[in-house]
Amino acid sequence: MNKQIKGLLYFYITDIRHSLLIFWSILLLVLIVSLAFSYYLLGIEDGAFTFGFPFAIYIYCIILGFLTVKETIPFAIKIGATRKNLFISLGIFFLGVALVKALVANTIQEIVLFLTKSTVLDNFKFLHPAMLVEDNWLNRVLIDTSLMFFLLAFMFIMGLLFYKYGLAGGGIVAGTLAIVFLIGIAKGWIFEFIISVSKELDMVFFIELLGVGVVLYLFSFVFVRRVTIEKRN
Repeated sequence: MNKQIKGLLYFYITDIRHSLLIFWSILLLVLIVSLAFSYYLLGIEDGAFTFGFPFAIYIYCIILGFLTVKETIPFAIKIGATRKNLFISLGIFFLGVALVKALVANTIQEIVLFLTKSTVLDNFKFLHPAMLVEDNWLNRVLIDTSLMFFLLAFMFIMGLLFYKYGLAGGGIVAGTLAIVFLIGIAKGWIFEFIISVSKELDMVFFIELLGVGVVLYLFSFVFVRRVTIEKRN
Protein backbone atom coordinates (compact mmCIF):
# COMPACT_ATOMS: atom_id res chain seq x y z
CA MET A 1 0.00 0.00 0.00
CA ASN A 2 1.62 3.27 -1.11
CA LYS A 3 1.73 6.48 0.88
CA GLN A 4 -0.96 8.19 -1.16
CA ILE A 5 -3.50 5.43 -0.46
CA LYS A 6 -2.61 5.55 3.25
CA GLY A 7 -3.05 9.32 3.23
CA LEU A 8 -6.43 9.05 1.52
CA LEU A 9 -7.60 6.43 4.02
CA TYR A 10 -6.55 8.70 6.87
CA PHE A 11 -8.53 11.54 5.30
CA TYR A 12 -11.66 9.37 4.87
CA ILE A 13 -11.52 8.16 8.48
CA THR A 14 -10.93 11.65 9.83
CA ASP A 15 -13.73 13.03 7.69
CA ILE A 16 -16.41 10.63 8.99
CA ARG A 17 -15.15 10.42 12.59
CA HIS A 18 -17.51 13.16 13.80
CA SER A 19 -20.58 11.72 12.04
CA LEU A 20 -19.75 8.25 13.38
CA LEU A 21 -19.48 9.58 16.92
CA ILE A 22 -22.88 11.26 16.65
CA PHE A 23 -24.44 8.20 14.97
CA TRP A 24 -23.26 5.72 17.60
CA SER A 25 -24.06 8.09 20.47
CA ILE A 26 -27.66 8.39 19.28
CA LEU A 27 -27.95 4.67 18.54
CA LEU A 28 -26.61 3.64 21.96
CA LEU A 29 -28.87 6.17 23.66
CA VAL A 30 -31.87 4.67 21.84
CA LEU A 31 -30.70 1.22 22.95
CA ILE A 32 -30.52 2.33 26.59
CA VAL A 33 -33.98 3.89 26.38
CA SER A 34 -35.27 0.69 24.77
CA LEU A 35 -33.85 -1.39 27.62
CA ALA A 36 -35.47 0.92 30.14
CA PHE A 37 -38.81 0.66 28.36
CA SER A 38 -38.41 -3.11 28.24
CA TYR A 39 -38.00 -3.12 32.02
CA TYR A 40 -41.24 -1.16 32.31
CA LEU A 41 -43.03 -3.74 30.14
CA LEU A 42 -42.12 -6.53 32.57
CA GLY A 43 -45.23 -5.63 34.54
CA ILE A 44 -47.44 -6.10 31.47
CA GLU A 45 -48.58 -9.54 30.41
CA ASP A 46 -46.94 -10.61 27.13
CA GLY A 47 -45.10 -7.28 27.09
CA ALA A 48 -42.02 -7.44 24.87
CA PHE A 49 -39.71 -4.96 23.18
CA THR A 50 -37.62 -5.43 20.04
CA PHE A 51 -34.62 -3.47 18.82
CA GLY A 52 -32.55 -3.77 15.65
CA PHE A 53 -29.08 -2.39 14.96
CA PRO A 54 -28.98 -3.27 11.23
CA PHE A 55 -31.72 -0.96 10.01
CA ALA A 56 -30.03 2.19 11.30
CA ILE A 57 -26.56 1.22 10.08
CA TYR A 58 -27.91 0.26 6.64
CA ILE A 59 -29.45 3.73 6.29
CA TYR A 60 -26.14 5.27 7.40
CA CYS A 61 -24.32 3.34 4.65
CA ILE A 62 -26.86 4.44 2.03
CA ILE A 63 -26.23 8.07 2.93
CA LEU A 64 -22.45 7.63 3.24
CA GLY A 65 -22.11 5.91 -0.14
CA PHE A 66 -23.95 8.73 -1.88
CA LEU A 67 -22.31 11.66 -0.08
CA THR A 68 -18.78 10.24 -0.42
CA VAL A 69 -18.73 11.32 -4.07
CA LYS A 70 -19.61 14.95 -3.36
CA GLU A 71 -17.47 15.38 -0.25
CA THR A 72 -14.43 13.22 -1.01
CA ILE A 73 -13.64 13.03 -4.71
CA PRO A 74 -13.15 16.78 -5.42
CA PHE A 75 -10.81 17.20 -2.42
CA ALA A 76 -8.82 14.05 -3.25
CA ILE A 77 -8.29 15.19 -6.83
CA LYS A 78 -7.30 18.70 -5.71
CA ILE A 79 -4.53 17.31 -3.49
CA GLY A 80 -3.17 15.29 -6.42
CA ALA A 81 -4.60 11.81 -5.86
CA THR A 82 -4.56 9.61 -8.94
CA ARG A 83 -7.85 8.08 -10.10
CA LYS A 84 -6.42 4.59 -9.53
CA ASN A 85 -5.39 5.30 -5.94
CA LEU A 86 -8.71 7.05 -5.32
CA PHE A 87 -10.59 3.98 -6.54
CA ILE A 88 -8.48 1.52 -4.52
CA SER A 89 -8.58 3.57 -1.32
CA LEU A 90 -12.36 4.04 -1.46
CA GLY A 91 -12.85 0.31 -2.00
CA ILE A 92 -10.74 -0.45 1.08
CA PHE A 93 -12.56 2.26 3.01
CA PHE A 94 -16.04 0.95 2.13
CA LEU A 95 -15.10 -2.62 3.02
CA GLY A 96 -13.49 -1.43 6.27
CA VAL A 97 -16.55 0.62 7.24
CA ALA A 98 -18.87 -2.32 6.53
CA LEU A 99 -16.74 -4.80 8.47
CA VAL A 100 -16.02 -2.58 11.48
CA LYS A 101 -19.64 -1.46 11.86
CA ALA A 102 -20.78 -5.09 11.60
CA LEU A 103 -18.26 -6.19 14.24
CA VAL A 104 -19.12 -3.35 16.64
CA ALA A 105 -22.91 -3.65 16.28
CA ASN A 106 -23.00 -7.41 16.69
CA THR A 107 -20.50 -7.47 19.55
CA ILE A 108 -22.65 -4.94 21.41
CA GLN A 109 -25.69 -7.09 20.65
CA GLU A 110 -23.95 -10.16 22.09
CA ILE A 111 -23.03 -8.26 25.27
CA VAL A 112 -26.57 -6.92 25.70
CA LEU A 113 -28.07 -10.38 25.07
CA PHE A 114 -25.77 -11.86 27.70
CA LEU A 115 -26.81 -9.19 30.21
CA THR A 116 -30.54 -9.51 29.49
CA LYS A 117 -30.43 -13.29 29.80
CA SER A 118 -28.55 -12.93 33.09
CA THR A 119 -31.17 -10.55 34.48
CA VAL A 120 -34.95 -10.22 34.42
CA LEU A 121 -35.06 -8.52 31.00
CA ASP A 122 -35.97 -11.69 29.11
CA ASN A 123 -38.62 -9.76 27.17
CA PHE A 124 -36.03 -7.73 25.26
CA LYS A 125 -35.32 -9.06 21.76
CA PHE A 126 -33.12 -8.08 18.83
CA LEU A 127 -34.27 -8.09 15.21
CA HIS A 128 -31.79 -9.10 12.52
CA PRO A 129 -31.91 -10.58 8.99
CA ALA A 130 -29.92 -13.53 10.37
CA MET A 131 -33.14 -14.69 12.02
CA LEU A 132 -34.18 -15.87 8.54
CA VAL A 133 -31.24 -18.31 8.43
CA GLU A 134 -29.24 -19.13 11.57
CA ASP A 135 -28.95 -16.37 14.12
CA ASN A 136 -25.44 -16.36 15.54
CA TRP A 137 -22.67 -13.77 15.86
CA LEU A 138 -20.64 -14.88 12.84
CA ASN A 139 -23.64 -15.03 10.50
CA ARG A 140 -24.80 -11.61 11.64
CA VAL A 141 -21.37 -10.13 10.94
CA LEU A 142 -21.21 -11.72 7.48
CA ILE A 143 -24.75 -10.63 6.60
CA ASP A 144 -24.23 -7.06 7.79
CA THR A 145 -20.88 -6.76 6.01
CA SER A 146 -22.37 -8.05 2.74
CA LEU A 147 -25.44 -5.83 2.87
CA MET A 148 -23.54 -2.71 3.90
CA PHE A 149 -20.86 -3.08 1.24
CA PHE A 150 -23.54 -3.69 -1.39
CA LEU A 151 -25.42 -0.55 -0.31
CA LEU A 152 -22.22 1.52 -0.21
CA ALA A 153 -21.21 0.39 -3.71
CA PHE A 154 -24.69 0.91 -5.18
CA MET A 155 -25.15 4.36 -3.70
CA PHE A 156 -21.58 5.31 -4.67
CA ILE A 157 -22.47 4.63 -8.30
CA MET A 158 -25.68 6.64 -7.92
CA GLY A 159 -23.66 9.48 -6.43
CA LEU A 160 -21.23 9.34 -9.35
CA LEU A 161 -24.10 9.51 -11.83
CA PHE A 162 -25.50 12.64 -10.18
CA TYR A 163 -21.99 14.14 -9.87
CA LYS A 164 -20.96 13.44 -13.46
CA TYR A 165 -24.24 13.99 -15.31
CA GLY A 166 -26.00 16.39 -12.99
CA LEU A 167 -29.51 16.29 -11.57
CA ALA A 168 -31.01 15.50 -14.96
CA GLY A 169 -28.75 12.53 -15.72
CA GLY A 170 -28.85 11.06 -12.24
CA GLY A 171 -32.57 11.75 -11.97
CA ILE A 172 -33.28 9.83 -15.16
CA VAL A 173 -31.48 6.74 -13.83
CA ALA A 174 -33.09 7.01 -10.38
CA GLY A 175 -36.50 7.60 -11.96
CA THR A 176 -36.08 4.63 -14.29
CA LEU A 177 -35.18 2.36 -11.37
CA ALA A 178 -38.17 3.66 -9.41
CA ILE A 179 -40.54 3.03 -12.35
CA VAL A 180 -39.18 -0.51 -12.84
CA PHE A 181 -39.65 -1.12 -9.10
CA LEU A 182 -43.25 0.15 -9.19
CA ILE A 183 -44.03 -1.93 -12.28
CA GLY A 184 -42.53 -4.92 -10.49
CA ILE A 185 -44.88 -4.34 -7.56
CA ALA A 186 -47.89 -3.87 -9.86
CA LYS A 187 -47.08 -7.01 -11.89
CA GLY A 188 -46.14 -9.02 -8.81
CA TRP A 189 -42.51 -9.63 -9.86
CA ILE A 190 -41.14 -8.10 -6.67
CA PHE A 191 -43.33 -10.22 -4.40
CA GLU A 192 -42.57 -13.38 -6.36
CA PHE A 193 -38.86 -12.64 -6.12
CA ILE A 194 -39.07 -12.01 -2.36
CA ILE A 195 -41.06 -15.21 -1.80
CA SER A 196 -38.65 -17.21 -3.96
CA VAL A 197 -35.60 -15.84 -2.15
CA SER A 198 -37.11 -16.29 1.32
CA LYS A 199 -37.90 -19.97 0.61
CA GLU A 200 -34.33 -20.76 -0.37
CA LEU A 201 -32.54 -18.15 1.74
CA ASP A 202 -29.21 -19.23 3.18
CA MET A 203 -25.77 -17.75 3.81
CA VAL A 204 -24.76 -18.40 0.21
CA PHE A 205 -27.23 -15.70 -0.85
CA PHE A 206 -25.46 -13.08 1.28
CA ILE A 207 -22.04 -14.19 0.06
CA GLU A 208 -23.33 -13.78 -3.50
CA LEU A 209 -24.69 -10.36 -2.53
CA LEU A 210 -21.20 -9.37 -1.38
CA GLY A 211 -19.92 -10.55 -4.77
CA VAL A 212 -22.52 -8.38 -6.52
CA GLY A 213 -21.37 -5.45 -4.40
CA VAL A 214 -17.77 -6.05 -5.47
CA VAL A 215 -18.81 -6.17 -9.13
CA LEU A 216 -20.78 -2.95 -8.74
CA TYR A 217 -17.80 -1.25 -7.16
CA LEU A 218 -15.46 -2.47 -9.91
CA PHE A 219 -17.92 -1.07 -12.45
CA SER A 220 -17.75 2.33 -10.74
CA PHE A 221 -14.17 2.69 -12.06
CA VAL A 222 -15.74 3.48 -15.45
CA PHE A 223 -16.87 6.78 -13.91
CA VAL A 224 -14.03 7.31 -11.43
CA ARG A 225 -11.27 7.19 -14.06
CA ARG A 226 -12.81 10.18 -15.88
CA VAL A 227 -14.16 12.13 -12.93
CA THR A 228 -13.10 15.77 -12.52
CA ILE A 229 -13.50 18.39 -9.82
CA GLU A 230 -16.14 20.11 -11.92
CA LYS A 231 -19.55 19.01 -10.74
CA ARG A 232 -22.47 19.00 -13.19
CA ASN A 233 -25.61 20.77 -12.01
